[in-house]
Amino acid sequence: MSAVGLIMGVDWGATLAKLALRNPDGSIEYRMLSTEDAETSRAALAAIGARRVGLTGAGATMLARSLPGEVVQVNEFAAWGAGASALLANGLRRYLLVSVGTGTSVLLVDGVSVSRVGGTALGGGTLVGLAAGLIGEPDFEKIAALASRGSRRSVDLLVSDIYPAGGIALAGDLTASNFGKYARRLRAGDLVERADVAHAIAGLIAENVALVCTGLAAAAQVSTIVFGGSTLRGNTALADLLGLFCRAYGREPVFLEHGEFTGALGALRIANPD
Repeated sequence: MSAVGLIMGVDWGATLAKLALRNPDGSIEYRMLSTEDAETSRAALAAIGARRVGLTGAGATMLARSLPGEVVQVNEFAAWGAGASALLANGLRRYLLVSVGTGTSVLLVDGVSVSRVGGTALGGGTLVGLAAGLIGEPDFEKIAALASRGSRRSVDLLVSDIYPAGGIALAGDLTASNFGKYARRLRAGDLVERADVAHAIAGLIAENVALVCTGLAAAAQVSTIVFGGSTLRGNTALADLLGLFCRAYGREPVFLEHGEFTGALGALRIANPD
């Protein structure tokens, strides 16, 4: 890709830098960099040589001092709102917008107005941290692949385990106790598959994120919850469970295509309105 005429949006987070690059022909290319080695990532961004850069995220101020070309800092909430508007195909005007990254942030989008209404410390950092401790796997992609093959039913105590014949106004797939079967199975010497534990970790995060989001959606009187963020990247188990729990609590989930780049795309569009 030639840097001549190239413009770029960057969302610099706690774990990853998300990049949206617009070519002179108008096409968009997405890239991702680890921010664990910040100096190497900053050097890689500088080497792209974009003529104009929109920056958002936790590291935007620091990054603005080290990039060549014209740099515009963009409010993170505004960037997410603009990026989601660009990625949504159904013309939604009022909805919750949820960034599932290292942690989770919840925004209320109402037309052009975007405001933060809540969040939770549960997110990708939780997923990787718990998987590293419980199954010895610290790699995000490998954890997501394991979870996609597992079943949390052998680890979690579900409502259907306590009320097998129904008789309660709760869906059987809801969780009575996260990891409620785990200690008992370990004491009995049972083999608990790593994939099942990975799926249970995803379930813990998904159900509690969904509870937070659906509660905030009810308070804001919105019916649709739009999800993006890097923790959903290639993570079918987490996305499926989020969808299951949101629908169980009466809200419609929407998952953005390229949703991990929502903030970067929004920063690009706001900094480069033409």
